[in-house]
Amino acid sequence: MAPINAEQQAQVLDKTQATLALAEREYGREFPAIPVFFDLRGRCSGMYRVKGRERVIRYNPHIFAKYFEDSLVTTVPHEVAHYVSDCLYGLRSIRPHGDEWRSIMEVFKADASRTADYDLSGIPTRRQRYFDYRCPCQNHRLSSRRHNKLARGEVIYNCRQCGESLGFVAACQVGA
Repeated sequence: MAPINAEQQAQVLDKTQATLALAEREYGREFPAIPVFFDLRGRCSGMYRVKGRERVIRYNPHIFAKYFEDSLVTTVPHEVAHYVSDCLYGLRSIRPHGDEWRSIMEVFKADASRTADYDLSGIPTRRQRYFDYRCPCQNHRLSSRRHNKLARGEVIYNCRQCGESLGFVAACQVGA
């Protein structure tokens, strides 16, 4: 399935700005413009990301292409609500889909469910890669994220049974 076209991207950007303008009217304050990207891959239709001082909304163009109307009315307000709740309350003091976020979704008159139940056949998704590790008492399978943290020396993982550190054995199949 091809990702959304330029006209559809413009509609998503307009909906994002309109939803943000609604929040500004409701809360009586301005929210800084937020960059929007159509570069998300995988199983999520949208993501509000904070990295340092940078805040962005990312949309999955493939899921939007397959479920455009539904994504427009569910995913866009969902991600804008995360941004607004961050601006109003900060990220550390609230749960991601907690009461504050839900109240913002009510302002947007949007469904406050956390995930959509889409059929993702035909959508390019990344399959997780796993790595085998071993301790004296058993085998362990770690995701690529945990494997990479171990390889960079950022963490040490110990077995919950014997308490010994895990040692790398081999790369494993994808998605197993």
